[in-house]
Amino acid sequence: MSDWTAADLPEMDGDRVVVTGANSGIGKEATRAFARAGAEVTLACRSVDRGEDAVRDVRGADGSVRGELVVRELDLADLSSVRAFADEWTGPIDVLCNNAGVMAIPRTETVDGFETQFGVNHLGHVALTGLLLDHVRAADGESRIVTQSSGLHERGRIDFDDLHGEHEYDKWDAYAQSKLANVLFGYELDRRLDAAGVDDVTSVVCHPGYAATNLQRRGPEAEGSELRALLMRVANTVFAQSAERGAWPLLYAATEPTLSGGEYVGPGGLLDMRGSPEVQRSSDRSYRENDAERLWTVSEELTGVSFGLGDGTGAAASDGSDRSDASADADD
Repeated sequence: MSDWTAADLPEMDGDRVVVTGANSGIGKEATRAFARAGAEVTLACRSVDRGEDAVRDVRGADGSVRGELVVRELDLADLSSVRAFADEWTGPIDVLCNNAGVMAIPRTETVDGFETQFGVNHLGHVALTGLLLDHVRAADGESRIVTQSSGLHERGRIDFDDLHGEHEYDKWDAYAQSKLANVLFGYELDRRLDAAGVDDVTSVVCHPGYAATNLQRRGPEAEGSELRALLMRVANTVFAQSAERGAWPLLYAATEPTLSGGEYVGPGGLLDMRGSPEVQRSSDRSYRENDAERLWTVSEELTGVSFGLGDGTGAAASDGSDRSDASADADD
């Protein structure tokens, strides 16, 4: 079992890191660790005010944060916001952390008409990654794209007949589908980068185990369920590791030099829910390359963002706005 902790982060002076959902939980703790290592971190947050609150908390008073912290607005539930974030970006990106997410909420839709969990957790990050890919490629040396999944991806299946839960919706099934989509996307991205001869960009997937964050309370809050909210608080107190430790797999996936791309990193302790990070095996469904290719095509169509990697040129992503029909046979 690994004994890696955030104290093992390499020096990151001069590196530029983007963390989505950095205003709380794992994203904020990852931001803190990156900045302590000297990186310039952009907190990509839906609420700029909450992002600024996070910056004040991260900076604290102990002087341990050396890196610059910048807050930028990013709403993954609105593709126009994703495009605006990418259009306004200048310069290279050494690490892109696709971390933000929502979990087990009642069915709602994004601005673009996607089921919210699939739209935010998967499609928003697909669009962001494609639109920022040239900046990631522009970094000196190797750069990383890290996509945060969940152990619950193991119960997931991609329902290509009903991706947005329009015919049948279960909040946990929708969450699991979105988290499986994260793994499929991270693996497929690495394969396509390799096929296109883009050797200096690697894609790695991670999961935090069970970490106490705000993510667990948002579902009960959206439902108005005080009992579920109470149960979540109790479970977080008794079983969960801290958000700081929950960030370790993401930090490891972003910086560990022995990773070559296409790995799945998670905590190696009790039931893969806590402990130091290690490379693990994801679910059998996550290795279905046909599903990954199909999801990639559907995701490009839905977001209007094409990576341009299929022909091996590694061309910059194009920006469109057409939403296509994703109807096809369901995964078994």
